[in-house]
Amino acid sequence: MINNVRPLTTPEDHAVTAAPPTVQQRAVDNLAFIRHTMERAAAFTHVSGWGMVAVGALAFIASFAARVVAGDAALTDGRRARVWMTVWLVQAVISAAVAGVLIRRKARAADADLLSSPGKKTLSGFAPPMIAGALMTFALAQHGVFALLPGVWMLLYGVAVMTGGAHSVRTLPAMGVAFVMLGGIALFIAPAYADWLMGAGFGSLHVIFGILVVRRHGG
Repeated sequence: MINNVRPLTTPEDHAVTAAPPTVQQRAVDNLAFIRHTMERAAAFTHVSGWGMVAVGALAFIASFAARVVAGDAALTDGRRARVWMTVWLVQAVISAAVAGVLIRRKARAADADLLSSPGKKTLSGFAPPMIAGALMTFALAQHGVFALLPGVWMLLYGVAVMTGGAHSVRTLPAMGVAFVMLGGIALFIAPAYADWLMGAGFGSLHVIFGILVVRRHGG
């Protein structure tokens, strides 16, 4: 019987094994939470205004080149239409590369991460309309319906700029609206004026709004 008697526990046996967080640790956790919340609510401000101006300049060159190589019958003659489309697709690829490099340079200058929460939101809003535009481009080209391409391109690009720009600087959604309006006009205008509208859209709008971005948010 005596052997089964357990000794009384001491107060030290009831001490909490895990020490409560210190004031410093709580402060660090609170700062991390605040930083994460602010990052999610922030806008993507690293859009390069000079990159937009460069894209506009490339569009002016493409508009001139497309008319030279394809002529007025660019969107009605199958062979010329494919040459015309190639000119604009090459311009789109070069423009995307130039804009990407300048955006990355601006972000580096600000010591910012392009894949932060605002950057991801901007990309997730911009990408779906652009993917839809690429699919529609090849579908329309396969069926020989080239006359609709200028309107489709400007409409979907405008939607992409509006949805992506909703998480970026306020200048972008306004530019997106202008592209949508021009795209709607291009769908119903004579094909002979397509390059003029493309130059006005991808050229003039990029230059005008790019300068606004430079003035308000830096290059």
